Amino acid sequence: MTVTVTPDEFAMVHFSSSELTRITEDLVGKLGIEQAVEVVVNERTPMGTLQLRSLDPIVCYAESGALENPKRVRYLSPQGAAEAIGRLLLEARDRMTDGFGAPELGAVIPVPQRVAWDTYIVARLVRLGGRDQRQRRLFGFRNKHGFNDSSDRAFKRLWDAESLTWNEIAELSDSLRSVR
Repeated sequence: MTVTVTPDEFAMVHFSSSELTRITEDLVGKLGIEQAVEVVVNERTPMGTLQLRSLDPIVCYAESGALENPKRVRYLSPQGAAEAIGRLLLEARDRMTDGFGAPELGAVIPVPQRVAWDTYIVARLVRLGGRDQRQRRLFGFRNKHGFNDSSDRAFKRLWDAESLTWNEIAELSDSLRSVR
């Protein structure tokens, strides 16, 4: 497994390619990913877009705002970068898992389903030692699925799950439409 970060040297933000490589290698090891991974950072925009662009090799695209410290603009947040890159790597791993059945890469995923998948992804990152984001993710989930007991039960199922398929995630999300 190889990890590459582009650009090699940053000119507009105070990021270190070697630090991003180390963060990504640590995640790749924890997640058991064996494919080559490329992290492509667009330092020309302070926005926070994250996108999985390819599975072979795994290409994680991030605008620099997604990786920077919100209290120190243009400086890397190692924890934030690990969370952002980790989300993309877990999405890639899910997509490459036999039987997971995710929509094609680049397909438009309805926002509530994307929020449900992100909930499942972030919960697994937390269990790997990431920052606890349960309350933040619960609020976002409720915003898209309703502020009610059914939504909270669905969130708990996603948050506690070790292994789900795309159909289970999508069906769980879709089942809440009638409750809202």
